[in-house]
Amino acid sequence: MASSFAGKTAIAGIGATEFSKRSGRSTLRLAVECSEAAIEDAGLRPQDIDGIVTYTVEENPEIDVARSLGIPELTHFSRIHHSGGAACGTIHQAAMAVDGRACKHVLVYRAFNERSETRFGVGVQGRAPTPTPIDVDFGWSSPFGLLTPASWVAMFATRYMHEYGATSEDFGRISVADRKHAATNPKAFFYGKPITLEEHQRSRWIVKPLHLLDCCQESDGGQAFVVTTLERARDLAHPPAVIASAVQGIAEDQGMMKSYYRDSITGIPEMGLCARQIWEDTGLRPADVQTAILYDHFTPLALPQLEEFGFCGRGEAKDFIRDGCIEMGGKLPINPNGGQLGEAYIHGMNGIAEGVRQVRGSAVNQVPDVENALVTAGTAVPTSAMMLSRDR
Repeated sequence: MASSFAGKTAIAGIGATEFSKRSGRSTLRLAVECSEAAIEDAGLRPQDIDGIVTYTVEENPEIDVARSLGIPELTHFSRIHHSGGAACGTIHQAAMAVDGRACKHVLVYRAFNERSETRFGVGVQGRAPTPTPIDVDFGWSSPFGLLTPASWVAMFATRYMHEYGATSEDFGRISVADRKHAATNPKAFFYGKPITLEEHQRSRWIVKPLHLLDCCQESDGGQAFVVTTLERARDLAHPPAVIASAVQGIAEDQGMMKSYYRDSITGIPEMGLCARQIWEDTGLRPADVQTAILYDHFTPLALPQLEEFGFCGRGEAKDFIRDGCIEMGGKLPINPNGGQLGEAYIHGMNGIAEGVRQVRGSAVNQVPDVENALVTAGTAVPTSAMMLSRDR
């Protein structure tokens, strides 16, 4: 059954701070800056915002952001769990809120100093041994060396290589494509800094089979959106990016980046669940998608995403991505902004912004004639995805 809001809601405004390694200001300041930019981009005033959705891991409470922006009242406020897996889930929640008339205009934001203050990539060594389910889980696995996100993903990558014959060079092609696109995006941290496959292969090991250039960067910055009904969005400042579908997915025996006890760990079944919902909501098929903004925190998990959405068969992504298929001018350009590997790591939110720009036709690296842009959220965790479409 298709979602009631599918095709009837839209992203009407986008805004971001600069993306850096040391912002020099508080996370609240970043949240306010990107939110102000998104509201202005939509042609609205802070007083028009009556809903807020963000992440459970967001440090900036709704009340502080609302007070700082001058938002007088909120009739809806909610948060989505599971870190990067929440990205498209925030839009899903916002779309449901405006479609259900809980509010009229929803502000969605994510802001952090994830390089200069809190570094997600360093691992769980310092977690307090509290008797909560997630810390008990870490307590079973972490003493045996599985301390960091890179080490968790390395387990999946190793099995994928074993079953399908993928190589480190196949993973590197994701990184090369992202950095090639970032090199022509002035907003990207790695603007003007493409890499070659040889440079990827020479980069130091982090956790085999992951090289340094298989792992996304850590960033300071913020990204925000305004979500409303499609009818209202048509009267605002920019062509609406129609939320043709926004979905979430948790699959059987789901773990938090460590779903190792399934019969197979070479796929991403929770993303497959998202794919099935998106195709049902929209009536589209892979051939109808002109660009995909894939969550690329680690390159190995980009390959099974292509398989889960049906762009290629199981184990065939390594062949699909060769010969420039995923670069500008290819069959399915991915991450024209440079992705999290090349532009910035804002927990996937900057990927949603790129989807909006592609649908608007305003992207720096614009894919020709975009009608539909797929966006995915964090992998190896409970996740989400969405399809943005041009208003027809």
